Amino acid sequence: MSSMLIRNAHAYVERGHFEEALLIEDGIIRAVGSEAALRAEAPGDVKVWDAKGRTIVPGFIDSHQHLLNTGVMLSDVRLQNAKSIADVKRITREYIEERKPAPGTVLHGMGWNQDYFTDEARMLTRDDLDAITTEYPLVFERACGHMLTANSAALARAGVDESIVAPEGGSIERDANGRLNGIFTENARAPLLMLFRNRTADEDVALIRTAMRHAAECGVTSVHTCDVRGGTWETVIEAYNRVMADHPLVRVWHQSSFQSSMEDYKRFLAAGHVMGSGNALHRFGPLKLFVDGSLGARTAFMRKPYHDDPSTVGIPTMTPEEISEFVNVAADHNCGVVTHAIGDGAIERILDAYDATLSGSNPLRHGVIHIQITDRPLLERFTKNGILALVQPIFLHYDTKIVEDRVGKDLAATSYAFGTLKKLGVHMSFGTDSPIEDMNPIDNLYCAVNRRRLDGTPEGGFHPEECVDIYDAVDAYTIEGAYASFEEKVKGRLLPGYYADLVVLSENIFEMDPLKLRETKVDATMMNGEFVFERQGA
Repeated sequence: MSSMLIRNAHAYVERGHFEEALLIEDGIIRAVGSEAALRAEAPGDVKVWDAKGRTIVPGFIDSHQHLLNTGVMLSDVRLQNAKSIADVKRITREYIEERKPAPGTVLHGMGWNQDYFTDEARMLTRDDLDAITTEYPLVFERACGHMLTANSAALARAGVDESIVAPEGGSIERDANGRLNGIFTENARAPLLMLFRNRTADEDVALIRTAMRHAAECGVTSVHTCDVRGGTWETVIEAYNRVMADHPLVRVWHQSSFQSSMEDYKRFLAAGHVMGSGNALHRFGPLKLFVDGSLGARTAFMRKPYHDDPSTVGIPTMTPEEISEFVNVAADHNCGVVTHAIGDGAIERILDAYDATLSGSNPLRHGVIHIQITDRPLLERFTKNGILALVQPIFLHYDTKIVEDRVGKDLAATSYAFGTLKKLGVHMSFGTDSPIEDMNPIDNLYCAVNRRRLDGTPEGGFHPEECVDIYDAVDAYTIEGAYASFEEKVKGRLLPGYYADLVVLSENIFEMDPLKLRETKVDATMMNGEFVFERQGA
C-alpha cells in the first residue's frame, strides 16, 4: 500500500471550508483535516509532501473537448497566432522547411480566424493556399472547427471537382466565376477531413500522449472527450486502450459521435461500448450530436436571421426527425446524449427532442454543449427536465467581439448566461472545447468570474450580471464535471473516499483580486495519487 500525507496546505473542500492536510492511500483520499489528526491515522512509512501553504483544488475536469485533436493541433501546422493571411503563408512555409514532409503528404492546420487578420479580414481561400504550395495537399480548419479551406491538391486528392453538390447540412462556396474557392462548412467537410483522419493506431497513441502531457501541465485530470467517431472508431478505441493501459496522465470519459452513420453507432453499441462501461480511468459516456455550427462562421442555427447577414439563419446539421431517432436509439441502450448547440434555434431543437422522451427528470443526464445564444425562456427550459449545461466561458474572449454584430444587442444581453444558469439551479459544468481554445483552466476561470477578454476588456465586463463567483466557477470545473459523468460520489471534491486527483496552485485564487487570476500557475498536478506534473522551480 502506498500512502502520502500532504501537509501545510490550503485545501478547498467546499465554499468557506478549507483544510490543512490530506491523507492519500492507493490513489484514494482517506482523510482530510488537521496535520496532527492525519499523522495519527497515517501508517509509519507514510510519505510526507509539503504544500508550502499553497492552495489545492480538486483536479480540473474539462467537460467537453477533443483530446486527440488537441494532440493533432500540437503536432500539425499551428495557425492560432496568425494575424494575417501573410502569417498563414509564412507559418506554413516554415513548417514545411523544418519538417520536410514526404512529397504529397497531406498537411493539416488548425486555428486560423479571419477576424484577427490585419491585411485582409476575409476567409482563407483555395488560391491563398495554392500560393503556399501545390505539391502538398493543404487542409486548414478555421478556429471554430466548423469551416475549412483546402488547396487544389487537397481537392484533387479527395476526388472533389467542380461538379460537387453540397450535402444537406453543409455548404460549399464558390467565387464570383462559379469556381470552387476551397471553403467547405459543416457536413460538406467530410471528404476533406478524411484526408488526415485515417491515421494508424500508432499515430493516434502518440497524439493522445502529447495531449495528455499538455492536460497535466494545465491541471486537468479528467476529460470528457469527443474523439470516437463513425468511420474511425475502432482505431481510435484501440489507441486509447493502449494509452490507458500504460500509465495514463488523465481520466477519460468518451462523448462519441456517430450522427453520420446510424449503422456504425449500432455496431459500436453492440460491441459493448454503452454508457458507463469501462473502468475508473477509461469509460464510455454519452452519444455526442452536432445540430449546428459556429457563431464565427455564421453556421450556428438561429431562430431569426443573423443581424449582420439577414440572408441566413445558419445551418441546421440534423433534422428534428434525425435527432429524435438518435436520441431514442441511445435511450434504448441506456445511453445519454450530449449535443453541440450554439444558436437559439439549435438549442430549441435539441430541447424539444429531449423533452419528448423525459418527464420531469433526466436519469440519463442528457446535456447541451455550448449554449451560447439564448433568451430567458429558453434558459428556463433547462429546468423542466433537469438538462445539463456544458459551457465554455473562455469563448467570451473572442465572441464578445462579434456577438452583438451577429445577433443584435438585445439577444446578446441574454447570451452566455452562466450566472442565470447557476441561479436557475441547472447543473452547469465548464470545459474549453480544446483545441478550439487552449485547455488552460485559469483563463477559463478568469472569463467566468470577470466576463472580460483576456486583455482585460471591456471595462466592467460584458454583461457583468452574468458573472459567477470563484467558488461556483471552481465547482463548475470539478464537482459538476463529475456529475456529468455520474461520478459525483468519487470525483470532484477533496473528501474521504474520493479519487486523489488534485491541483496545487501558485496563488490563493479564492482571495486574490479576480482581475489578477491569470497570474496563477499550476505548480503540480496529481492524478490517481501520483504527481503527473510538477512545475520546475515551483
